[in-house]
Amino acid sequence: MILTARTTRGREKTALNALKSAIRSKNLDIKAAFHPADLKGYIFIEGKESDIRDLASEVRNINGIIDDEVKVEKIEKYLDDEQEDIKLEVGHEVEVIGGAFKGEEAKITRVDETNREVTIELLEAAVPIPTTVDADMVRKKAKQD
Repeated sequence: MILTARTTRGREKTALNALKSAIRSKNLDIKAAFHPADLKGYIFIEGKESDIRDLASEVRNINGIIDDEVKVEKIEKYLDDEQEDIKLEVGHEVEVIGGAFKGEEAKITRVDETNREVTIELLEAAVPIPTTVDADMVRKKAKQD
């Protein structure tokens, strides 16, 4: 069974990480959980209905379960096996296109391809503080060597 969980917008990844931790610590019949990048405020969870509901009630940033079961055909377009490679590298200058630093320019100091995250330092900050953001929240500036 696949159910949809409502999450706090922008906290889908946090909710998924909390779900994964809870699944590892308990013996639950949960087969998969994922968040399509272009569907804000929702994640899909596959497994035993009672386990999904129990787990969702314990995880922060999950605001409830939608009662209708999701058919695989409805979410097939999100089930692409391969994620696009991150084309960002340490040293690249980027523009932040989402989140708290939207519109700021930054320099990449670390790339985490596994979690699809980059660590950036804002270029115009008085004191450069490394901040980790989702790789989809930054866009490579036009001129790069």
